[in-house]
Amino acid sequence: MKKQNIFWGVIFILLGITILVNRFFNFNFFSISNMWPIIILVLGLLFEFDYFVSKRNAGILVPGGILTTLGILFFFETFTNWTYSEYTWPIYILSVSLGLFQFYLFGNKNKGVLFSSTLLFLIALLSFLSMIYNTWFSWIKFNLIIPILFILIGVYILFRGSFSKK
Repeated sequence: MKKQNIFWGVIFILLGITILVNRFFNFNFFSISNMWPIIILVLGLLFEFDYFVSKRNAGILVPGGILTTLGILFFFETFTNWTYSEYTWPIYILSVSLGLFQFYLFGNKNKGVLFSSTLLFLIALLSFLSMIYNTWFSWIKFNLIIPILFILIGVYILFRGSFSKK
């Protein structure tokens, strides 16, 4: 049996079970107001699945990683009534980092992609830490971070060729 047939078969079975449970037991759990993130999650997983089945075009891992991460985040947010959304916003940045890192890992090993992924990861991590340990990082002036990052990126772009072995 083809892998694609198995995947789509499982998707339709799960979808059918979800609809039946909702109809027979009238659970609000399966309402569209709670289950809309499944659309984003399934799209992300389809991108991931497509790459890992075909091993072609690693670029589809970027939207796959982003959408899968955001789908999981949105499930969490909807089932917690968006209570923690003021703390989970760095995951939006992290999702792009994860998509780019997958592309680097399974793609052409471009150092620029790794640099971008690492930079976004560090920004997300610093954002999480600054919220969690606000007093520890009170000496950091966050309105200076973006201009300093732009300067560092510009210096990197200007001098990255100067340090390579010829």
